[in-house]
Amino acid sequence: MTAETVRILIASGFFMVLMMLRLEAGRFGAAEFDEPGRPPRGFWTRLAWYLMGLAFVAALYVVHPQPHEVLFLLIGHPSDVLVFGAILAALGLAQAAALAWLRYGYLRYPPAAAYPGAALNSIATAFIDEAAFRGALLGTLVAIGLSDGPAIVAAALVYVLVSRAAAPGRHRSMLLVSLGMGLVFGWVTLATGGIGAAIIGHAVASFGLFVFTGHAGQIPVAGKEQDEIEARKRVPEGWQDTRRPTVPGLGAEPRDFAEQVRRSGFVDRTERLAAEARRSGPLARVRDASRPRPQSTRRRAR
Repeated sequence: MTAETVRILIASGFFMVLMMLRLEAGRFGAAEFDEPGRPPRGFWTRLAWYLMGLAFVAALYVVHPQPHEVLFLLIGHPSDVLVFGAILAALGLAQAAALAWLRYGYLRYPPAAAYPGAALNSIATAFIDEAAFRGALLGTLVAIGLSDGPAIVAAALVYVLVSRAAAPGRHRSMLLVSLGMGLVFGWVTLATGGIGAAIIGHAVASFGLFVFTGHAGQIPVAGKEQDEIEARKRVPEGWQDTRRPTVPGLGAEPRDFAEQVRRSGFVDRTERLAAEARRSGPLARVRDASRPRPQSTRRRAR
């Protein structure tokens, strides 16, 4: 076994660990799991995921004997990177805006305080994903003899599976977006000879998705959004709640033109029979006998 083979095997080990780290992105609240509504993850927890991902990418670059020629771990031709990067960025923004409009009917801009964290998440995730899937994985598939088309499709499918784009509870449009990104970015990587343009397109598309939808990629299905759940609890527009508040002191004003719902006067058959049994007992007869009887106002006929 040659030294070059050993280095390739070690690099393969680093790549597998990088895939495991990508699968566990949800535990760190990073990548497309950097959601405002999820259980809070500290900044240092997310930063640890970014640093570990960058460290494994650097290990791949150092250990593999041909990181440029085989793994495409380089920027690529500068002129092509700028042209294709700008095109991918424009397409990414357009698809993010279209997705937000089709899903919600408007653009859901998040609070301004969330923008710095979203920008860091988009850039770091784009670099790690493109180096892993369009760099190491796609380059290895091409190097072992797979033609460009099947290699691009295989790398895109692995990316969809690892990023959990088809997980239950996520909007089906995210599956199409992730698959489309994998196919287009793979083709651009082979066309430019590097991952520079793919990183630009991925970062801009992810950040645009967050800006236009308020989500880093975990867009829920219709009816599961928090504001949609709250809207179902509110009184419909044009209606007025006339009920009195059942709990005082909560700031609700009582209504003068409606009464609180009381128990109905209807008595079912079981309750009626029980009441008649109580009235027909010995105590009831003694009580009835002690009561004075009203005198009749009618005279007897002689």
